Amino acid sequence: MPVLSPVRLEDAFVTLEPLTLAHAPALEAAAADGELWNLWFTSAPAPGEAAAYVTKALEGHAAGIMLPFAVREKSSGEIVGTTRFYDYVPELPRVAIGYTWYAKRWQKSHLNTACKRLLFQHAFDTLGCVAVEFHTDHRNLDSQRAIERLGARRDGVLRAHKRRPDGTLRDTVCFSVIASEWPDVSRWLTMRLERLAG
Repeated sequence: MPVLSPVRLEDAFVTLEPLTLAHAPALEAAAADGELWNLWFTSAPAPGEAAAYVTKALEGHAAGIMLPFAVREKSSGEIVGTTRFYDYVPELPRVAIGYTWYAKRWQKSHLNTACKRLLFQHAFDTLGCVAVEFHTDHRNLDSQRAIERLGARRDGVLRAHKRRPDGTLRDTVCFSVIASEWPDVSRWLTMRLERLAG
């Protein structure tokens, strides 16, 4: 069964580096662009909490269920956010993509499309996944639209599924791309990336 080994993924736009504690200061600076910790639906760490955030992600990797990355934007060379694989089920295999956030100045740019294309490629072409999932807060309409723009299909809603950082209950909207859809999604993402980055 394939395991989630640390790997560096990159294209002309972005590098996804295996997350380490050395990335914590840069992630703290990225989260400060837009004060992302104040958004109730984001996982971005508050000031002073980046090291603990990274440590928890690395614990998930040690348990075999997560593979966290720092996102480095190629043109500036800056760490501008983070993303990860999680909920890995090696028996299928199947994995979710999430815990994704970017500095405000890179939101709604080509960056998310580039990151997701790299993650999809690794999940389907290297790990041999049968499906890639996305989960988001039912109130986070921007996230839902962004996931749909990637070519994922809405599977349904898990009601009262998780607690938000403030303790309130959230309904989780679930999306997925299955392996047979990946060739078309790949073409779509490449065309979209050319348009956004052009």
